[in-house]
Amino acid sequence: MVINQPSNQKKLTNTAIVRMRRDKKTFEIVCYPNKVKDWRLGIEKNADNVLQKEGVIFAHVGKGEFASQKDISKAFDGKTPAEAIMFILDKGDFQLGGKERQADQERTRHEVIDIVAGQMVDPKTKRIYTPGMIEKALDQLNSNTAHKKAGKKQPVPGHNGTEIEKDNLPKWRGVISNKPAKSQALWAMKCLIAHQPIPVMRARMKLKVTCATSVLKYTAKIAAKPSEATDATNDPETARKTVKEAILSFFEKSESEELVGDEWELVGFVVPGNLKDINEFLGSQTKGRGRVEILEAAVMHEDD
Repeated sequence: MVINQPSNQKKLTNTAIVRMRRDKKTFEIVCYPNKVKDWRLGIEKNADNVLQKEGVIFAHVGKGEFASQKDISKAFDGKTPAEAIMFILDKGDFQLGGKERQADQERTRHEVIDIVAGQMVDPKTKRIYTPGMIEKALDQLNSNTAHKKAGKKQPVPGHNGTEIEKDNLPKWRGVISNKPAKSQALWAMKCLIAHQPIPVMRARMKLKVTCATSVLKYTAKIAAKPSEATDATNDPETARKTVKEAILSFFEKSESEELVGDEWELVGFVVPGNLKDINEFLGSQTKGRGRVEILEAAVMHEDD
């Protein structure tokens, strides 16, 4: 006996269901898979581009059952259907289908790798690594984490010459699709620097600091954070540096210094983490007569 499917039912394809359980009832909205994530990351601002069925809340999408106005009002504390839809879109459970989830994972993975490859260089040559090399290095970290052998902990050199346990180093467990690529890329860089599966460091920033010459000779009122390239971390004289000496201590390498009228200009290279410290130092020590300008966000060399 042949069973005919109802001709008035339309099967939903390429959809994502965002679901919420409230007041012992289930409420579902139908969205475009790629747009829900963009909405929650703040990339997509127009809800009409996210919702496939505008203004509709289902009790069960698969059965084509709509939620009643009474149930919606009761479950969402008197909210209108439009307000309830926005609440579900922001807070509801969202799960992609298998193929969509895999595609989303690959997009995020490639984005993370591209960000990392654009910010990391070989410490000796200052040349960039290809995305393929970064991908292999991250895969190696992920493999080491997943297949870590039990045994005696082995100490590794710390940044200040001390030894730290491998277990205390940041661990890379791969890219996930429900977190912003930028934050995952920052964590990936931290893991690569800590474990060094390949020789790697963050590309330096090229900055220009301008400061009134009249304040350069004053004694800095706070200790400056030295560059990673210096060995002045425990220097008792750090707190007694002049403003000029303190500014120079932020830099890994200075390219030029010159006097322009009554201002001193310094151009040089710093580790990215020092930018915030330089800004804070100039703000507190120069009475508004010092400023910093980013000339290059990431200084590196490309192979010819």
